[in-house]
Amino acid sequence: MPEIGERGQALLAKSKVLLVGVGGLGSPIATYLAGAGVGTLGLVDNDVVSLTNLHRQVLYTESEVGQPKVESAKRRLMAQNGDIHIETYQCMLTADNAEDIISHYDIVVDGTDNFAARFAISDACQSQNKPYVYGAINGLDGQVSVLCNGKATYRTLINEDDARSMPHPGKAVVGVTPAVVGSVEAGQVLQLICGYGTPLIDRLWTIDLRTMQSYIISLNS
Repeated sequence: MPEIGERGQALLAKSKVLLVGVGGLGSPIATYLAGAGVGTLGLVDNDVVSLTNLHRQVLYTESEVGQPKVESAKRRLMAQNGDIHIETYQCMLTADNAEDIISHYDIVVDGTDNFAARFAISDACQSQNKPYVYGAINGLDGQVSVLCNGKATYRTLINEDDARSMPHPGKAVVGVTPAVVGSVEAGQVLQLICGYGTPLIDRLWTIDLRTMQSYIISLNS
């Protein structure tokens, strides 16, 4: 493809991307980034494979139930593309470890389902001047943005005090929703690395899979 070409493929091979959360969103994100040839992929997740999540966490199989997600994901992704390097972190990303873990990567992409991790990612990316590819889902709704690469951060989208009183995001979801939203997130990562198109910097893309209505909202207004 002219948008990527040899130069883009070389940039991908040199890139280091951290994926926080290897569940519903993380499954398509990891699959497409590994397939695209991202040189180093970091995987952060403290959870194990669960049978009830397999409808949306398509990196895993029933035979892997109970195993750490990051290790199962690494095996699957290395089988897909043995030329990439994968680092695993079997832990939660928190305000205490975010700065250190993120310092080793160029871009952070969001596969999480909790507010605290997103604030930690955003704050660390802002302080290190690194792009944060944000994505979130709920039911049949999803949204994606590129934060900390312009003016907007996760705190532009949501107030931390308000988040404490909100229900846990993303628990009720149809399997196709993270497939769509995670694929868009992976696409944003490729755009940022290869330098083509117009990434969603300071803009929020939303999708309603009931109606297929999609909007892009400026975060600078």
